Amino acid sequence: MSKYDDIRFSKNVSSYLSIFIIAALAVLFILGAFFIYMYIKSGSEPLDPNSTEVKEVTIEQGSSSGLIGDQLENEEIIRNGTMFEFYLKLNSISDYQAGSYELSPSMNFEQIAKTLETGSVYEEILGRLTIPEGFTIDQIAAQMAQQEQLSGQEDRFLELMEDEAFLNTLIEEYPDMLSDEILGEDVKYALEGYLYPATYDITEEEPDIESLIRRMLDATRNNTHTVFQSSDGYSISFEGETQELSFHEFLTLSSLIEKEATSLADRSKIASVFLNRMSENPSMPLQTDPTIAYAIGEHQERILFEDLEVEDPYNTYTNTGLPPGPIASPGMESVQSTMNPSNTDFYYFLADSEGNNHFARTFEEHVENREQYINNQ
Repeated sequence: MSKYDDIRFSKNVSSYLSIFIIAALAVLFILGAFFIYMYIKSGSEPLDPNSTEVKEVTIEQGSSSGLIGDQLENEEIIRNGTMFEFYLKLNSISDYQAGSYELSPSMNFEQIAKTLETGSVYEEILGRLTIPEGFTIDQIAAQMAQQEQLSGQEDRFLELMEDEAFLNTLIEEYPDMLSDEILGEDVKYALEGYLYPATYDITEEEPDIESLIRRMLDATRNNTHTVFQSSDGYSISFEGETQELSFHEFLTLSSLIEKEATSLADRSKIASVFLNRMSENPSMPLQTDPTIAYAIGEHQERILFEDLEVEDPYNTYTNTGLPPGPIASPGMESVQSTMNPSNTDFYYFLADSEGNNHFARTFEEHVENREQYINNQ
């Protein structure tokens, strides 16, 4: 072996040794990080998961994460104050709300940290109930049946929808939003349309349905009703006079638009069609198919001519004006479109097979649209 081979061999050994050292350090780093993670994870678990004890702990203004950790350890809320301090820093949690809190040894680090951040007790989210825009009471009940924590309570939910004592209590609790209109003789479900479409966190194994209903009503008051109130009275021109719509009527109109529209622009135009019919030609029925489907009570891909003759207060082909109440829970786009309808002279519209709406000013134009977009498809 020449001296050049010796040099080359030494360089190879040195390279392999460097690679080995780097790999070894990487493994040690990964193992170290893993053990640190497991150490923090185990330490972040509740001191006593089965504890039912609740202690009042007061966090003073300006307390550091270290002082808070020591205080919680001394109060026997957590196992290790230093570990809690490290957890806060690792998760970049530094905005604590001073005040008195009811904390329990059954709470983990995340629950305690969230509580100190928000100023209210953080509860673990066990599941979620999602109510899509345009859902009816019956569909909401069916959605509950699919949610683990609510499954089996859908019947109770539907019972409450017809429980007059419960409904009267809600009217007393929400006097600005709920009125006796919801108890009208022809109204199918008093709270139809009033349960806001959104996702609701479930934090209890056995959620209270009445409380959940109130959360939905709160969401409607904070969203839909707030928009309505901003109008300082929603009114239309009716036979030469200005007529204000109640929130119930406004919500009903919004629900019709929700079930008819496929785009934001169309919602505003559809709102104008309904308002034109109601104000300029009040003897002209609204003639909207979703009310027929609601009257029949079954999901139908297509409304047949014989369906249009169904004897029902919600039939907007045989009855003029708005139906007795909402037919679904409208989303904010429909609510905003009802509040801000397009300025048109449209009286008719129809949707083609692709869901595109076509508007017309006269019945003759409407017939032409039907021939072009419906009959010839």
